[in-house]
Amino acid sequence: MDWDRAIEVNREALERVLVMLICMAGLRRAVLHPGDAGRTTLPRHLHRAVLRLLRPAESAMRRLVIIIARGLVVAPRDMPGGCFSRAPGRTFPAHNALNDAQGQKKCGLPLCDPARRYFLPLRRGAASNSVPRISLPGILAPFVITPRPLPARDDLVDANGLVLRLQTLTHVLDDLPRHALRFARWHARARAEASQPAAQKNRRRWPLRHGRPPGAHRKGDHEVHLLLTNLHGLAFDALQRPDTS
Repeated sequence: MDWDRAIEVNREALERVLVMLICMAGLRRAVLHPGDAGRTTLPRHLHRAVLRLLRPAESAMRRLVIIIARGLVVAPRDMPGGCFSRAPGRTFPAHNALNDAQGQKKCGLPLCDPARRYFLPLRRGAASNSVPRISLPGILAPFVITPRPLPARDDLVDANGLVLRLQTLTHVLDDLPRHALRFARWHARARAEASQPAAQKNRRRWPLRHGRPPGAHRKGDHEVHLLLTNLHGLAFDALQRPDTS
């Protein structure tokens, strides 16, 4: 299989999805940098629409990083420094040298899928739109209760978290080798700890979540859902059959 071709095709598809999400949110890619004061509020319906597509985009980006790290080899003792080689004649610098020119710390995508939560309630209770009214007959007069308005689709909601997540995807897409090295370090550390007799049993050993990936839909026909399905299979193949050439 031509892994380089698969990486390039999926990277271009993820870039199209990211540009689409930025345009949906009414942002510009130039403002998605730390320290820039971008747009902080969005209408509720637009915030939910972007978030519905942002979750599978994050899962797809994580799987693309895993695929790129398929051929990276790192010794556990050399993880704090040194070089990481993928093939003879091709090396990547250490993690400390991959910072930007200003020395600012960039956002990092979580290397593992969030754990599945099994004990969530099946259904939420009805939202209360009033307050309890307690009074003593003949002593206290009952006060008038003002009903709370229901959430409207055009209400402005805080979008700072959404902007930060878009910033993270932008930085990961612009510097994929750096995040591939992050995953190579984590994977080497996990395998080294698993081989020790006194290894901690509660540590993550597998980066992907069992079952459907986060943000996936069975009947999702959007480009990001199809992209996530494709990258999910490639990431499993890359983890189970690493490049030993």
